[in-house]
Amino acid sequence: MASVASTPSLRALRGYQQWLPDLQLGWQNLLLHRLRSLLTMLGMIFGVAAVVSMLSIGAGARQKVMALIEQMGVHNLIVEAKETTEWQAHQKVRKISQGLTFQDYRVIRDDVGDIVAGTPRKRMTPSKTIPKSQLDPPTIYGVDPVYLNIAGLHVLQGRFFSDDEQTHAAPVCVLGAAARSSLFGSADSVGQYVKANETWFRVIGVVSPQLSSQTEVAGVPSQDVNNIMYVPLNSAILRLEDNYSDVRDEIDGIYLNIRESADMSSVAQVVRAILDSSHHSAGDFSVIVPAELLAEQRRTERLFNAVMVAIASISLLVGGIGIMNIMLASILERTREIGVRRAVGARQRDIIRQFVVEAVLISFMGGSFGIVFGFIMSRLIALLAGWSTIVTASSILLAFLVSITVGLVFGIYPAVKAARLDPVEAIRYE
Repeated sequence: MASVASTPSLRALRGYQQWLPDLQLGWQNLLLHRLRSLLTMLGMIFGVAAVVSMLSIGAGARQKVMALIEQMGVHNLIVEAKETTEWQAHQKVRKISQGLTFQDYRVIRDDVGDIVAGTPRKRMTPSKTIPKSQLDPPTIYGVDPVYLNIAGLHVLQGRFFSDDEQTHAAPVCVLGAAARSSLFGSADSVGQYVKANETWFRVIGVVSPQLSSQTEVAGVPSQDVNNIMYVPLNSAILRLEDNYSDVRDEIDGIYLNIRESADMSSVAQVVRAILDSSHHSAGDFSVIVPAELLAEQRRTERLFNAVMVAIASISLLVGGIGIMNIMLASILERTREIGVRRAVGARQRDIIRQFVVEAVLISFMGGSFGIVFGFIMSRLIALLAGWSTIVTASSILLAFLVSITVGLVFGIYPAVKAARLDPVEAIRYE
């Protein structure tokens, strides 16, 4: 029984003993022709580096987009008014629609049973602030207190305003991280006062930083969500003057938090139908469903990965052709060596193994250097271009496996050709 049990381990040992001399011989041949080996590896090095760096760029960009979409809330639904400050365009739309109104919000709340919480939004930008903002003036969001939970905000200092302060249109505000820094610098802002246009607001809280995008992401307009001053909705309507009140909707946004068990697509269709009916299909609003955006982004991610790998694999294909070319040239140089090995008892599979090992060694070394080069390239891109790059373990593994596979595939034909040489003719070859 013991001898039977030890048979697999004996086979493994014999296999190891067969491969070890070929590995040593292959390594010696690579060192003997260092420059040629390095030039052969270049195709693999650049191919693997291209795969790693391109996937790192894609992974960094997708992670940021995913985080931005998730920040909007996968169980939220957002209605945005499509406003314009051009009088003629405004008049054309107003002939068939009154724009987004509180009545729209009330109808949606009454007719859609899956809504857990919601708030209208009144957004405006003050013409002046005291203290004077070091950057652009903060955008003012007039919202209900429930917006804190809907938007997933985290209060860093102080508190958010209450229902009572909303009811009485209290002159209080909560600052975003960038708005606090722009207005008060490093000083403590809670308890201080900010004058927006002609109204003084007492700062009662500061929210933690959020992710922002400088460009439009998945149909969501770009905005610095940290440079925001949150005030009670009634305070924004009653206390702040709007420079564009004649061409602005009554409200410019609606945030809805939907029950987790609800079908977000169905709820979005109902909300669109309600608004299309009341707005007479004027097209002056958009419904943003973060859950749908997230699913679409994930589908795009899979397609992007496939395209990037296909493009970068062209370099690996070129590298594989280079390996085949060098291996064929190596066979001509070592014809006598092959003939001698065959004459002293080497079998065809021994010759095949020898040359396949050399081809895989070249691709292995090229893949290893390529991974290091690709990692350095991704860091340089992040440093010089300011892009977010992430080198993932999957991209490294994928690039490395492809490089080894290419070396194996393109090394088989030269190995088989070498094994089929006639021993007598090989020995006589000059």
